[in-house]
Amino acid sequence: MLCFFAMGFVDLVGTASNYVQKDLSLTDSQANLFPSLVFFWFLIFSVPTGLLMNRIGRKNTVLVSLAVTLTSLVIPVFADSFTAMLLAFSFLGIGNAIMQTSLNPLVSNLMSSDHLASTLTFGQFVKAIASFLAPILAAWGATTLMPTLGMNWKVLFPIYAAVCTITIAMLGATPIEEEQPDKASSVTDCIRLLGRPFILLCFLGIMCHVGIDVGTNTTAPKILIERLGMTLETAGFATGVYFIFRTAGCFLGSFILRSCSARKFFTVSVVMMLLAMIILFSASSLYLIYAAIAMIGFGNSNIFPVVFAQALNNSPKEKNEVSGLMIMGLFGGTIFPLAMGFASDILGGQAGAIAVMTIGAAYLLLYSARIKK
Repeated sequence: MLCFFAMGFVDLVGTASNYVQKDLSLTDSQANLFPSLVFFWFLIFSVPTGLLMNRIGRKNTVLVSLAVTLTSLVIPVFADSFTAMLLAFSFLGIGNAIMQTSLNPLVSNLMSSDHLASTLTFGQFVKAIASFLAPILAAWGATTLMPTLGMNWKVLFPIYAAVCTITIAMLGATPIEEEQPDKASSVTDCIRLLGRPFILLCFLGIMCHVGIDVGTNTTAPKILIERLGMTLETAGFATGVYFIFRTAGCFLGSFILRSCSARKFFTVSVVMMLLAMIILFSASSLYLIYAAIAMIGFGNSNIFPVVFAQALNNSPKEKNEVSGLMIMGLFGGTIFPLAMGFASDILGGQAGAIAVMTIGAAYLLLYSARIKK
């Protein structure tokens, strides 16, 4: 569970990019390069991680991911230039790509098949706690510690680095008897599956889901700053609102999907996001904006597991290749923030970013018609 908590460190990129933008006076497109860079590495490292697991084992692969993540958290403590932050976020993305691919298979060595799904669901809940804490720790450092101890929002990096160090020590000391490695997959094996129409639709669905997730994480505080003139420290709570309702959605979704068809629940979730984005285009009330952000958080919380399960069920004989391909779809976290940044710069406001996210939600609504009941 500590590893799942460390997996959630990747979501600090939305909060951190806003503070870096303020510190270095960056444009929206420059600031959105940070979350884009983080998720770019999922495209590169998802399949090679599968090969690495077959060579050194799942536990050692997770330890490698934690070591890379720890490096990413240490860099901002000693340097805060644009280049240093690009390097830090690159290591954060690489470490998380390796961890996302290797941690779930490692858990399967510890739990019986009857309890695996519930354990992974609880892991996502723990991961969301780290995501939720990031904006709170950053605001605490900027508002409370800055006047008294001279520290700023970057206090979240040494705190998370300490947790990461403890996680490495505890996992390293835990004996785990692993299964025989699966047959290795290649990049070619994964890419070839995109020739199947439904797998391609699922891949694009994962990209849209992650794009909306990272996009809301990054853009929500900017909307409050633009519409209500709030400070970044105060507006950062909008990211917390998103993660609170995404966490609640994950928890409730695990029960709802047992009694409700995947297509119906998926469609309701996407419609909720579309309504929220319509509200965000013109909302100028604090509570109305919070409500819309909450709706996106709840609606987007169960998109990934439904799409992922649909893809696996469509190709049961190639689950390894499909899994690698779906993780590669997290590359959407690179494309969406870049497009949102450019759209915001062109339109001179966050309406441009909201429009890009709306396109992603509209695609998911079209995809819902292809979901098997």
